[in-house]
Amino acid sequence: MEMKRIKWLVSCLLVAAFLLIAGCGSNNQPGTTEPGNGELKKITIAEPVHLIGYLPLYTAIHEGFFKEEGLDVEVVTATGGGHVTSLVSGEVWGNIAGPDSNQMSNVGNKDPIVSVVNVVNRANVYLMSAEEANLADDSKEAMAEYLKGKTIAAGRFGGSPNLLTRYLLMDLGLDPEKDVKLEEPADAAAVVSLVENGQADIANGGEPQINEGIKKGVWKEPFYSFTSLGDYPYSVISVKKSTIEKDPETVASFVKAIKKALAAVDEDHGLAMEVLKKEFPTTEEDSLQASLDRAYADSLWSKDGVITVESVAKVMDVVEKTGVYTKGYSYDELVNMEFVEGN
Repeated sequence: MEMKRIKWLVSCLLVAAFLLIAGCGSNNQPGTTEPGNGELKKITIAEPVHLIGYLPLYTAIHEGFFKEEGLDVEVVTATGGGHVTSLVSGEVWGNIAGPDSNQMSNVGNKDPIVSVVNVVNRANVYLMSAEEANLADDSKEAMAEYLKGKTIAAGRFGGSPNLLTRYLLMDLGLDPEKDVKLEEPADAAAVVSLVENGQADIANGGEPQINEGIKKGVWKEPFYSFTSLGDYPYSVISVKKSTIEKDPETVASFVKAIKKALAAVDEDHGLAMEVLKKEFPTTEEDSLQASLDRAYADSLWSKDGVITVESVAKVMDVVEKTGVYTKGYSYDELVNMEFVEGN
């Protein structure tokens, strides 16, 4: 566990150093182009993987909600924790990530990351097996017995899917380092191939990976859903503290557009499908529909953008109990709801 933590920290530092060097050679910093004569202000958001769970963010782009607020928003995918380190280094204006990931990067950071609006308000992680789980019952004992000895494609060490998987194992009385084998690829999408190639029995993940695996016959329907944890700010939009201080107008405009998108996705399922087709053009429509049905059934998205004190405490409890981060946090420093409440 300690060695994995060291490797993870070293990896994050190397990525941050690379991004910082790259940023020094660029005169086009995201979010610095000031609009004039009707020109839109360009800003960039980093995502860890392209997920159906980020639908409200994509909707705000495709439906012109950002443009209505004078913004031209681009989303870039930065795997392996790059969605956090790229924000720390200033390569992007903001990110979509868990507040736990941001908090871990805030230690010793003079310009910390602050979360300003909620998007995914459930732990968007599911467990899928290459064969029917056939649990004896719904008890913890039955789940522990089934998982013990299995190889689990758990995703990047330190990432939310990995932490939630470790949290579940510990809650079941299992030792993540001894009672199971965890495969921890940097790319979240790699979990499909690990099970497909027989390198793992079980994988965690979200859509569209779930239905991708089902379509290929790699695994069955999820046998466990972390959405059962209830309100859980799994993916929130965050920016640097200095951005809030120097350019609160842009932050307010961005949050306003996201709130419009949250309402649109909640109210118009047809619109949600239209956006998904644009963002995932190679995915079959029936798979997209199944993914969308799962999201609505599990109340995946925030309806108002609020990040509550209680829900953040739940997220931070996961990282603390897994031992990945134990230095504490301050809700008021990690979260700023003034823009959600003011729009």
